Amino acid sequence: MVGLPTRSISSFHKLIMATHFDKSKPLAGLPPKEVLENYKPQITNKLELEAALTLIKTSFEEKLKANVNLTRVSAPLFVAKSSGFNDNLNGIERPATFAPRDFEDVKLEVPFSLAKWKRWALHYYEVPAGQGIVTDFRGLRCDDDVDFTHSLYVDQFDWEKHITSEDRNEEYLMETVKKIYKALYDTEKELAAKFGVEPYLPEEITFISSDVANKEYPDATAKERENIYCKKHKAVFYMGIGGKKADGSLRHDGRAPDYDDWITNRSCGGTGLNGDILVWNPLLDQSFEISSMGIRVNPEVLLKQLELCGDNDRKELVWHQMLLDGTLPQTIGGGIGQSRLCQFMLRCAHIGEVQHGWYNPEEVEILKNHNCKLLGLGEW
Repeated sequence: MVGLPTRSISSFHKLIMATHFDKSKPLAGLPPKEVLENYKPQITNKLELEAALTLIKTSFEEKLKANVNLTRVSAPLFVAKSSGFNDNLNGIERPATFAPRDFEDVKLEVPFSLAKWKRWALHYYEVPAGQGIVTDFRGLRCDDDVDFTHSLYVDQFDWEKHITSEDRNEEYLMETVKKIYKALYDTEKELAAKFGVEPYLPEEITFISSDVANKEYPDATAKERENIYCKKHKAVFYMGIGGKKADGSLRHDGRAPDYDDWITNRSCGGTGLNGDILVWNPLLDQSFEISSMGIRVNPEVLLKQLELCGDNDRKELVWHQMLLDGTLPQTIGGGIGQSRLCQFMLRCAHIGEVQHGWYNPEEVEILKNHNCKLLGLGEW
């Protein structure tokens, strides 16, 4: 059997988690050694696995649509760079780009997500306030980590809902999170009944403010704080992503300035009308992100956040002009990772077990020898 690399493990609060890719470590993309040593997949038959994947995705989408009042719509595979419709993520990632054969001066990009497109789509489809849309998004992220929870291939339920100006508050955000989490909880119950995978999620999700977390654990990293709260509560909505602390460091994690609202003050004393849905992964023994979401920027917040990030040039892009002139509606939205959902619910050690992707060939060979079979061409 091929050996596994040894990792030093210190106390829980100082544990360096593999979800933050550390290229200095050999075979950094592998699951923790202790996970692979006695790993046994929940489902070994390939067709049965596909049936389970289908159940998770279809059941969750139906429950999400019903709970949040969403309609399924089709989505683009690429957008024009000049449109400004691509999601900039943290602003440094490279999009997969190409040009039509007969229009070499045109730059088309595979979106990182549909954060901006969805908001435009609500305007395009004339969706009234209180209703929204969801898409089956497929994208590429060339600069993403390639490890046991990250892939170059992104598949997610990208959703967006038209709200009123009065809905731009933490109460509306929290109520929406509860509806999404109920879809997650009920889907796991359905999977358990049909495929025998023991359910794990608590009935209720716990809300945590990054501002409070920073004060409670000032010496911990962002990932360590997530682990502390997720291990305790099993399912958390971590509020307040993006923006910087007084010392200039990130308050928790990066967020693009034209995406979620991360500067509006909440009545609880925290800042930001956004957050991440995180669960504790009992197999990997770490926090596990399922969704990134939030109330989106309005014109006033957009201008402030662009200024804070030094991205004022984006104001001239088509999408940003449509937001600033009031063409685009006020919204809340997010992305829910399909493969992430499946990896968690089927207790898989590696994301490649539930999606067709590409991974470090050296790591793939080690995975094969530890009973971790990747899906399709991921094993090559």
